Amino acid sequence: MKIKTLVEFKNSLSLEEPPDGLSIYEKALWHAAKDEWEKAHNIVQDLNDKSSALVHAFLHRQEGDLSNAKYWYDRAGSPMPSISLDEEWEMLVAKFLAG
Repeated sequence: MKIKTLVEFKNSLSLEEPPDGLSIYEKALWHAAKDEWEKAHNIVQDLNDKSSALVHAFLHRQEGDLSNAKYWYDRAGSPMPSISLDEEWEMLVAKFLAG
C-alpha cells in the first residue's frame, strides 16, 4: 500500500522498518522521526539533487549544527526556516508525498 497522507506516514512510524514504496527522501524523514539520525543521514549524504540537500539541511538543523544546515539549505536553494523542527518535518513529508 502506497502511503499518500501525512497521517498514514505518521502511523507507519510504529513499524520496525520503513514501509515499501517510500522515496529515498521519505525514508530519510521516516528514520529522522524515529530518532535514527545516522540512518537518515546515510541515505542522503552522497546525493546531489536539491531535494536531498533540503532533507540533509533539515537533518543538520535537527542535529543542532546550524552552520552545516545553512550550507545545505543554500545548496537546496532554500532559506533556513524559522518554524519548529516538527513543523518543518511535516512540511517536508507532505511535499514529498505530494510528489
